[in-house]
Amino acid sequence: MKSLFKAFAVLTVLLLGYGFCQAMFIAPREATMGDVQRIFYYHLPSAWVAFLLFFVNFLASVWYLIRRSTGADALALASAEVGVSFCTIVLLTGPIWARPIWGIWWTWDARLTSTLVLWLIYVSYLVLRHYATGGQIPVLASTLGIFGFIDVPIVYMAIRWFRTQHPQPVIGGGEGSGLAPAMWVAVLWNLAAFAMLALMFVWVRYRQAIEEHALEEAHAQASLEAEEAQ
Repeated sequence: MKSLFKAFAVLTVLLLGYGFCQAMFIAPREATMGDVQRIFYYHLPSAWVAFLLFFVNFLASVWYLIRRSTGADALALASAEVGVSFCTIVLLTGPIWARPIWGIWWTWDARLTSTLVLWLIYVSYLVLRHYATGGQIPVLASTLGIFGFIDVPIVYMAIRWFRTQHPQPVIGGGEGSGLAPAMWVAVLWNLAAFAMLALMFVWVRYRQAIEEHALEEAHAQASLEAEEAQ
């Protein structure tokens, strides 16, 4: 298993390196925004990976409420942690891109605001999981994860439902909103790299969460046996 993980990690690093070359050197220079547009090749894949991870959290949370599965709970926690990390990248790269283009770091339009709300929901999820105590915490967190996922389609559709400063969608956004084929190549390579990176992080955190749960159960069992011995 360790050898497989090392091979997976090496492949991820190679993908990240090639994705960087695609984004910075191979993809054509955008005619209107210039080189600052190249941050898009990190901004968009980060958003898609975050959405995917929040969807995994949603499915794992539903499964936990149905079966009370330790594995489902661990997967929900791991996917939320990594999802928040990628959503943070989205919120950081967006203003860096916006400042030279819009002249401002942030505006409270529908896409940006709903993305911030999404980030806050899952940060709240993590605060609940890591700092609250009680046997019902996984149930409460699963419920929050399920309802929190409702914001994902809202974020995705915000620029279709509302008039915003955010650029039009690159898929199905109407005439003039698509990407050049060479730009799509850079997007897809970075998406593959970020997805591999996310999978690696989720796997590590999932294993750690399983081990933490087993350790907690062992401590609880030892405490129970000690009380019975007295």
